[in-house]
Amino acid sequence: MSHALTPRSAPASQAQSKRPSTVLKDVLTGYLPLILAMAIVFLPLLTMIFASFKPAQEIMTLTPHLLPQQWTTENYATVNRQIPLGTLVMNSVIVTVVGTVIKVFLALTSAYALVFIDFPFKKVIFSIILVALMVPPQVSMLPNYQLISSMGGVNTLWGIILPGLGTAFGTFLLRQQFLALPKSILEAAELDGASHVRRLFQVVAPISMPSIATVTLVTVVNEWNDYLWPLVVTNDPAHMTLPVGLAYLQSAESTVGSYGVIMAGAVVVILPILVIFALMQRNIVAGLTRGSVTG
Repeated sequence: MSHALTPRSAPASQAQSKRPSTVLKDVLTGYLPLILAMAIVFLPLLTMIFASFKPAQEIMTLTPHLLPQQWTTENYATVNRQIPLGTLVMNSVIVTVVGTVIKVFLALTSAYALVFIDFPFKKVIFSIILVALMVPPQVSMLPNYQLISSMGGVNTLWGIILPGLGTAFGTFLLRQQFLALPKSILEAAELDGASHVRRLFQVVAPISMPSIATVTLVTVVNEWNDYLWPLVVTNDPAHMTLPVGLAYLQSAESTVGSYGVIMAGAVVVILPILVIFALMQRNIVAGLTRGSVTG
């Protein structure tokens, strides 16, 4: 009996001897790169947030500290005095919400049409959408400005929203997700007499929510952070968005001691997006993995 157990005890002892090296390998190849990546991403962000609560003498010093030695909200009060912060926040919220709702709706309906509706030149239209993904938005900025100006859209919120309503990325991602859906679900809905509108919003959309959430978040981030087009189409502070207002704040606070004020303005711009991302991160990962595996 003892001879029968001897060969089995050897592999167990070998596994125990290899365990420290396995742990070290896991740390070096997994946890250490992850920690470094998190440090690279979050340390500048934390530095910016803490600097926004520091007085000027704590920022420009030979012995810097990460945490403020004397906490103050004066930088945020200065931001509110220098720029119409409430107006800029409201403009950014309106542009982001309206632009996101329309963009996601158009991406949803166009992706559904490309997958589930037969019409002429469908592949050609999808090829044009792929081409649009590769064209930088700066190329169309001058024609868009001429068009919006001729329509009287300069210094208006709808002039900011209108040119970017088409979203090639959203259409592409949702199309890939819809291609992965089982055909039997749509066939059953069709046999029940459901129209395309009912099939889209009662069948396809509910089971594609992770991908829709991904498109929504990407659109929200792009709309909220968009700087160049709102800068071109507006010159009135009453119709500017937060990123443009932050640029004006940087111009007004041009001294070295005003870094805290600029950091406070940057926190106001970035913080809402961080909150939204934290709330939707699970849907983002699920949407990207589900919508990118089907050709």
